[in-house]
Amino acid sequence: MKTIKILSAICLMGIMTLFINSCSKTDTVNATGSTTNTGANLVTIQSMQFQPATITVAIGSIITWTNMDTQAHTVTSDDGTSFDSGNINPQGTFSFTVTQLGSYPYHCSIHPTMHGTVQVVTK
Repeated sequence: MKTIKILSAICLMGIMTLFINSCSKTDTVNATGSTTNTGANLVTIQSMQFQPATITVAIGSIITWTNMDTQAHTVTSDDGTSFDSGNINPQGTFSFTVTQLGSYPYHCSIHPTMHGTVQVVTK
């Protein structure tokens, strides 16, 4: 019975991931590896990287990070005050609404070699 519950939970997570990915629009990646966001504001944490490393969004947007790695990560602003997800477990998410224009570099506090940037622009 416990095995069936575990398998059901794994299947549900897979279906949810497929649904989220199929409902989002595509980002356009430029030559520097940053994106101009044309749809959902999604960042994937995978292979010890934030993908895309730089995301550009309009003020008031919600950005969602999804941890696809097998270990926990964080999304922590370099200034230490703008945003901090705490630990995001595997398959977990963190969402943040951007309310001020600017550039917000961030990192994983567990794995300090992981870096990303949120660029917030006017609509």
